[in-house]
Amino acid sequence: MRSDRTMAVAYTALMAALGFVATYLIKIPNPATGGYSHMGDCMIFLAVVMLGRRSGSIAAAIGGALSDLLAGAAAWVAPTLIIKFAMAFIMGTVIEKAPMAGRRQLAGAAAGGIFQIAAYTLVKIVMIGAGPAVLSIPNVTIQTVVGIVLFAALVNVLMRHAPALFRIRGEVK
Repeated sequence: MRSDRTMAVAYTALMAALGFVATYLIKIPNPATGGYSHMGDCMIFLAVVMLGRRSGSIAAAIGGALSDLLAGAAAWVAPTLIIKFAMAFIMGTVIEKAPMAGRRQLAGAAAGGIFQIAAYTLVKIVMIGAGPAVLSIPNVTIQTVVGIVLFAALVNVLMRHAPALFRIRGEVK
C-alpha cells in the first residue's frame, strides 16, 4: 500500500535531485562575480508544473541550496534557499488557476525569473558590492531566459510523450 504522503516526499526529493544535478554539473563560470550560471532553473520550472506550487517550491529550494553547499559556496546557501523557493512559489501562484495552460506556465516562469534576477542582484550588492552585482545581471538574465526556453521545450515534449508525469500533481498536495 502506498501512501500519498510518501509519494509526495519521493516526487519532491526526485525533483530536488534533478534540480541539483542540473545546477551542479552544468556550470558556466562568471569571472565578474566568481559564481556561475547553470541549467537548474529549467528543472525548477518543471518541478512547479509537475508537483504544484508548494512541493515544487520545496524541491527548488533544496536542489539549489544543496548545489551551493556542495560547490563550496556556503555563504550562498541561505540566499539561494530563499530565492529559489520564492521564484518557484511565484510561478506556482501565477499558474495555480490553470496549471496545464502553456501561456500561464510561461508567464509564471517569467515572473519567477524576474524575481530571481532582482533578488540575486540585491543579495550580491550586499555580499560582493554594487559593481560586480551589476556586472552579473546579464549572466543571471541569460541563465533565466535559457531556463525558461529549455523548460518550454522540455514540457512540450513530455506532455506529448509522457503525459502521465503531469498526473502526479493530483497526488502531491
